[in-house]
Amino acid sequence: MNDLPLTLMAVHAHPDDEATGTGGVLARYAAEGMRTVLVTCTDGGCGDGPGGVKPGDPGHDPAAVALMRRQELEASCEVLKVSHLEMLDYADSGMMGWPTNDAPGSFWQTPVVESAARLAELLRRYQPDVVVTYDENGFYGHPDHIQANRITMAALAMTGLTPKVYWTTAPRSMMQRFGEVMSEFVPDWQEQDPDEAAAMAEIGLPDEEITTWVDTTAFAGQKFDALAAHASQGANIFFLAMGQERFTELMGVETFVRVRGITGAVVPENDLFAGLR
Repeated sequence: MNDLPLTLMAVHAHPDDEATGTGGVLARYAAEGMRTVLVTCTDGGCGDGPGGVKPGDPGHDPAAVALMRRQELEASCEVLKVSHLEMLDYADSGMMGWPTNDAPGSFWQTPVVESAARLAELLRRYQPDVVVTYDENGFYGHPDHIQANRITMAALAMTGLTPKVYWTTAPRSMMQRFGEVMSEFVPDWQEQDPDEAAAMAEIGLPDEEITTWVDTTAFAGQKFDALAAHASQGANIFFLAMGQERFTELMGVETFVRVRGITGAVVPENDLFAGLR
């Protein structure tokens, strides 16, 4: 018999990603007595610096930003009651097309087999029952999100472990509603570049393709506070602009695609641990 507690492992790219897509499930399952393990792959050094200074601008110090974001990540984990935080600490690769994509030591430049071997060690240590990461496009094409998917799937293959595996996603209906709500709170939201608007329209999946809908409404306050813990990135965390009440209305359900599962649990399902308890 396996005496380990039921365990959820979430593999994310940057500090603050844990709250955006999985803050609700991390908080919910921690409250239900599950062990929650967060693996954050990069140091977040391509985030905003103090005062909102951007990467590449005078005064932006990636090392200082990484330290600040580590402290914010720890605060977020405290809010979400994450049991274990593991940092791989690769250099943040920045958005697709940035010069930092090519920097030696960046996550994007690190061979998948090398990063996957490190993650495989964590998989063996924690023996998760459920693993969550991004889809093959990193949800919206960020190189570090794509790399997180690649190393997660490679690490699972290395270990031979058979947890249920999920990729985060969003229903297209929610993405449409998100645009409507954000237009109320963010100036010029409707005036975004046509290419950006087209890319936004392709994010997520048709509702009928989503396998798993987890109600995290009761934990939306924790999710909001976890996002708020990443105060240095507030300008980029659009969700905070709508306030907690509207945030709960829009973000109270987290959605996933189940890509691996041997429990026989039928879909659609409303629990990442369906068939395991």
